Amino acid sequence: MLHDDEQHLFDIRRLALLMEVVEQGSITAAAELMMYSPSAVSQQLRKLEQEVGQPLLNRRSRGVVPTEAGQVLAGHARQIIRQMKAAQSDLDQIAGLKRGALTVGTFPTLAGSFLPLVIRAFKKRYPAISLSLRSARFDELVADLQSGVTGLCLLWDYPWNRFHDDSIRVTEVFRESTVILVAGSHPLADREQVSMEELRNESWIVRAEAHPVVEVLQRSAKEAGFEPTIGFLANDYQEAQAMVSVGMGVALVPKTAVALQHPDVKVLSLGNAAPLRRILLAQRQDKVYAPAEVAFHSTLLEIARERAGDYL
Repeated sequence: MLHDDEQHLFDIRRLALLMEVVEQGSITAAAELMMYSPSAVSQQLRKLEQEVGQPLLNRRSRGVVPTEAGQVLAGHARQIIRQMKAAQSDLDQIAGLKRGALTVGTFPTLAGSFLPLVIRAFKKRYPAISLSLRSARFDELVADLQSGVTGLCLLWDYPWNRFHDDSIRVTEVFRESTVILVAGSHPLADREQVSMEELRNESWIVRAEAHPVVEVLQRSAKEAGFEPTIGFLANDYQEAQAMVSVGMGVALVPKTAVALQHPDVKVLSLGNAAPLRRILLAQRQDKVYAPAEVAFHSTLLEIARERAGDYL
């Protein structure tokens, strides 16, 4: 720690004047550049010499030449001024975010439900930031983040397969329930909640291409004591809902998948037995986060606190 009686911190404005005088080779030239009078600059430099305790400039008929001490202190001043300008720039960006670009990785169910709420708030607060999105599968999201294609990304995991990577920092955004979809004409459609045991004889509509929801269904069915019969492989959740609506089967989906609910589909709760997935915000551990990333992180968590209950 610094104590007034042990250490003296030089006035940064006087350091800036010294740096300009050394670089310009003239008090008059530095004064014009800094919009001071030559006498004011000379006065401030004399005060700086008193603080230092030794001469900093040799005054000559055609300008000034720094002493060894003046040259050393001007070099330090140059670094200090550069750092102060960088600090001010960072603070200005955080306060106003007048420039910058940000690319965020996401996945379809979140891009079709929660994320638009975040984007709306972010764009309203920081209209000058260029925001772009990349929607991809899990492995691609991680690869994009690690390679720097995205500044941050949204991921998910389940209790039986928690995501962990030493190079990536994750923050839990919210937890999301898994729900059952049945047709409006289904015998269970008037219920608010069902159990997996009641669905053992159903035909199931699942996502194609070994989608993660298939494992969720298989684990849930196994705990209920049956092997699910797969009746249809859907390419997306809208297609799955359409097939459910006409009685081709029932489906198990994350709740964000029904943000746009088909009018002929009923959403049923699994109660406390519903598998929960975590929605995660991921960022690289080894980087300094840009102001735009800090702002997006803050906005996203704020919206999550307001809306997290919608997904349970």
